Amino acid sequence: MAALLELDDATVRFGGRAVLDHVDLEVAEHEIVCVLGPSGSGKSTLLRAVAGLQPLDGGRVALGGRDQRGVPAHKRGVGLMFQDHQLFPQRDAGANVAFGLRMHGASRAEQDTRVRELLDLVGLPGAARRPVSALSGGEQQRVALARALAPRPRLLMLDEPLGQLDRSLRERLVVELRELFGELGTTVLAVTHDQGEAFALADRVVVMRDGRIAQTGTPLEVWQRPADEFVARFLGFDNVVEATVSVSGDAADTPWGKVPVPAGSTPGRVRILVRPTGVRLVEPADAQLTCTVAARTFRGTHVALQLQPGDAPRLEAACALRAAPDQGAEVGVAFDAAEIVVLSGAEVP
Repeated sequence: MAALLELDDATVRFGGRAVLDHVDLEVAEHEIVCVLGPSGSGKSTLLRAVAGLQPLDGGRVALGGRDQRGVPAHKRGVGLMFQDHQLFPQRDAGANVAFGLRMHGASRAEQDTRVRELLDLVGLPGAARRPVSALSGGEQQRVALARALAPRPRLLMLDEPLGQLDRSLRERLVVELRELFGELGTTVLAVTHDQGEAFALADRVVVMRDGRIAQTGTPLEVWQRPADEFVARFLGFDNVVEATVSVSGDAADTPWGKVPVPAGSTPGRVRILVRPTGVRLVEPADAQLTCTVAARTFRGTHVALQLQPGDAPRLEAACALRAAPDQGAEVGVAFDAAEIVVLSGAEVP
């Protein structure tokens, strides 16, 4: 599939410090790419550079094969929605949504139909005549999203598009947005801190760290096989320790004892991730490790257990609701090799 967006060696410096550091990235036609990363990782700067709101200090941005150097934001043919909304305060919600349609010469009837459809989609039915000043922050964000979608841009760029919405509406919208983008054939580049939102929306996820891309892949690839300890911890996995993989490549010595690793792992000193789903509670006779339940947290679909194995680092385990032991209970643990990842890269400070 042809690339609509290409970043080649893209670099942005603030005060001599690279906040976007020689980044290479392609986004294919009709692809939805979500960029994740902690504050200061460069994800919003990447978005602004593509939009033409932040000049590059090196490299290039190309859209449809054309270098965008010197092309202002309003001539790049992209839809934009940023956290600060940038709505027209003197216009009502409907006029804000219709703005791009008017600029593209749509008839009044076309504008009215499209505005009604989009306000329904973002959860503001009948709000076309409401003044922007009378809308809450979350409602203003929904209007901004509808305005960005209205002209059906080939490349839609979103910065924390659902960040101010309540959880139930956010979860509904992310499903509807993915369906809508698919129907329209829209290419999307979105920045979000919400992993659930990114994994539900994206065809491909890009994780950034210190201005560089730490990992890119499908949501399933990134979730199942974090590239290194930084990505693993950013995704919320805490069961990461130093280990030594045996010469046979199928086990590793760890602070939790000998742990199975995927067959064919490279021998030597590494860091490994044990997913909570790979920490199984078993009968004492089958246990590789004995732990005490130090804490338990209800997570809706399961209970997260914090297990203390003597003086070794704590382990998190995911346990079915009805099978979760009480705090203070002693439990046996075994490890599932299929849920263990041998990580690359240095330890995260």
